Amino acid sequence: MSGAALGIEIVVVFFLALFLLHRYGDFKKQQRMVLFGTLLAWYLCFLIVFILPLDVSTQVSELLIVFPLSVRTLCHKPWSYIPDGIMPVFWRVVYWTSQCLTWLLLPFMQSYARSGGFSITGKIKTALIENAIYYGTYLLIFGSLLIYVAVHPELYELQTIGITAANTWGLFLLVLLLGYGLVEIPRSYWNSSRHGHLLVKTYFKASKLMTEKADAEENLEDVMEEVRKVSESIKYNHPLRKYIDTILRKCPLDYQEKMGRNMDDYEDFDDKQNTYPTEKSLVKLHKQVIYAVQRHNRTRVQWQILLQQAIHLEDVAKNETSSTHQFVHSFPSSEPAGWFSRYIYTPTVEWYWECFLKRWFYRLLSIVLTLFSVVVVWSECTFFSTRPVLSLFAIFIQLAERDYNYLYIEMACFITIFFLCTCVYSTVFRIRVFNYYYLASHHQTDAYSLQFSGMLFCRLTPPLCLNFLGLIHMDSAISHQEKLQTAYTSIMGSMRVLSFIANGFYIYYPMLIVILCIATYFSLGTRCLNLLGFQQFMDDSEMTSDLIDEGKELIRREKRKRQRIEDGENRRREWKERYGNPREDYAARNRSSHEMKETSYSDTVSSKAKYSRSGSRAERDRIELLQDAEPLDFNAEALTDDPLDAESGRHSGGRYLSMSSSRSRIFDDI
Repeated sequence: MSGAALGIEIVVVFFLALFLLHRYGDFKKQQRMVLFGTLLAWYLCFLIVFILPLDVSTQVSELLIVFPLSVRTLCHKPWSYIPDGIMPVFWRVVYWTSQCLTWLLLPFMQSYARSGGFSITGKIKTALIENAIYYGTYLLIFGSLLIYVAVHPELYELQTIGITAANTWGLFLLVLLLGYGLVEIPRSYWNSSRHGHLLVKTYFKASKLMTEKADAEENLEDVMEEVRKVSESIKYNHPLRKYIDTILRKCPLDYQEKMGRNMDDYEDFDDKQNTYPTEKSLVKLHKQVIYAVQRHNRTRVQWQILLQQAIHLEDVAKNETSSTHQFVHSFPSSEPAGWFSRYIYTPTVEWYWECFLKRWFYRLLSIVLTLFSVVVVWSECTFFSTRPVLSLFAIFIQLAERDYNYLYIEMACFITIFFLCTCVYSTVFRIRVFNYYYLASHHQTDAYSLQFSGMLFCRLTPPLCLNFLGLIHMDSAISHQEKLQTAYTSIMGSMRVLSFIANGFYIYYPMLIVILCIATYFSLGTRCLNLLGFQQFMDDSEMTSDLIDEGKELIRREKRKRQRIEDGENRRREWKERYGNPREDYAARNRSSHEMKETSYSDTVSSKAKYSRSGSRAERDRIELLQDAEPLDFNAEALTDDPLDAESGRHSGGRYLSMSSSRSRIFDDI
């Protein structure tokens, strides 16, 4: 089994990162470079988290060489033991690749993907200009460190100082995100067990999302109007017309059709009479179109998802008082039920889960997560104490070391670091910086936000793992004990570099988690944002109550609209089942009568001339009676109230259309 665990986890972590990227990104529409960069960043960070417990157990097993032979015979190597020489190379490749991504490549790729240029060269030029200050700051810092190392070559190495600087910046951001996640994650699960609270908060979200959706639609209308003006001014033989065509391909289909109908490509452009936009202005317009379309699609999808959640929560509230213990949906799915719904997740099972078991499961999970959070806060405040050992995580690992229980060591390390990563990463997925950074599920995250999340993961994961090693006293800079270091610590650098950082910042700064947890518990950040004018959900706010009432009315309106659509479909289905399809019957009778007229035309021409007037009137009256008996389809694509169209002929489906086919063919291509 040597190295087998490492290979299995490498494959499993890859598919985990791919699954998350598929949930938040869009494989069909987004650029391959964006998807590859984000996938690589997420994959490397998840890989560090999953492989680090194997490194810890391997390091514990290697401590046996310092024990007497009588003790060694009682021990054995772990099943996941990794041979010497593999982990140092592995960590070196993973660490430096992630650092190159977060500090060099991903910022450039962000600007490249957000650029509105029409060529690869133009996008690269824009990205270099936008990152000139960014890279210039790096060169200034690098030059200062180079001079410092040249003056004191016997003290420090440039590589060690660079690693320490990156870890210090990551630890500063890590404590802020961790302090929020340690409180908010348990509280979110506890609030999820309160159906009334969850429904009221959904109403609040619906009101805010509708405002954002209306703003996105208005912004899209303004941008499309500007595109229309530019498209009409630049004709087909203008040199900039190819850029207009590129912009039009990024617009929604309905807008493309409207602009296509208004185009008159037979007019030549005249440089002397008209003023035309420049290529720079078209680049800016292209960027605005990409942003407006993506935001409009995101708000539209999110509104449908939130509407479905609100309807489901209202169904849960109604079914809680049901005496039949059968879960009834307001709008049952039109798709046929699968075997899982028919035999396992039946309406009875669904009622017990949604109305009874789910809330208690969330409460129990919230209590467990709260205990974990308390243990993490205690260990962060006491991990520097080695005699006595106060960090609970260090106590658990040392007890397992005495019994050489490698499986327990790996599981304890994995659960601990997984909980820490969940608190930090979930905060990254939750935070939103206006409309510039926002991770939206269901393939609605833009390229900029995906790459920004990759940058944050690469900057947060190495200091997070070093902090975890300090909690379990596997870092000699924290424990002040002479013991073998893990391959991770030896490659990525220990915290013992500069005295004021190792003995000051790394020890006392994590204690700020206590203050951050208290501030999060009392929602101080939410209250500050609310005072600044950003509406936040607060139980004791009058503005929150108004938004809740508005959201409730919006959900009620959408439910009425959906109910009308469903009732209309049911009526049409019942009519079809009761009376068949009169449209097809009438069309068949029309065809048969037409064929009979053609076959008997030569024999009945004189009689037809004699009785044509009275016969046509009787036939017309019979047709009108048949069509009046059939209900009109008010959902038809084309309806008209023009009496001229009604006299020229009626379509068999209840639509008033012209029967002149030659006229429509003449103007089809114009």
